[in-house]
Amino acid sequence: MTPVHSLHGGIMSIITCPQPRPTLRSAVARGFTLLELLVVMVIIGLLAGYVAPKYFSQIGKSEIKVARAQIDALEKALDQYRLDVGRYPSSEQGLAVLVTPPANEPKWQGPYLKKAVPPDPWGRAYIYRFPGEHGDLDLYSYGRDGQAGGKGEDADITNW
Repeated sequence: MTPVHSLHGGIMSIITCPQPRPTLRSAVARGFTLLELLVVMVIIGLLAGYVAPKYFSQIGKSEIKVARAQIDALEKALDQYRLDVGRYPSSEQGLAVLVTPPANEPKWQGPYLKKAVPPDPWGRAYIYRFPGEHGDLDLYSYGRDGQAGGKGEDADITNW
């Protein structure tokens, strides 16, 4: 208790007041201890170690899905080209004829794509062969590793 002096009518009296209690504000202003911060950092590290591998495996799967969707769209554009011109473009002409008209081709009605021919999700050009070994035409990407064959995310993505 803290004594408080007061003069009242010339008589000095001592009034005792209780000590102020710590407020919620002063407890919060105190901050966190180093141990509390370390515990929180360990928990965040454990969560990141659990979530990160699942997240990054999903990225690989989505790249494969994008490649399959692009191959499907390119194949449909090639079919439309064949309907207009009467044949698929040669391997030498490649996929560029879907956007720019080939020389001496009056039946070309394109462009057959809204934008330029996209690269595969790994930044490499799709491989186009006509006539194909597996069908009328072969359209494929070598996948993440950029080499023929492979398994999992490194497997080739094809139209056959």
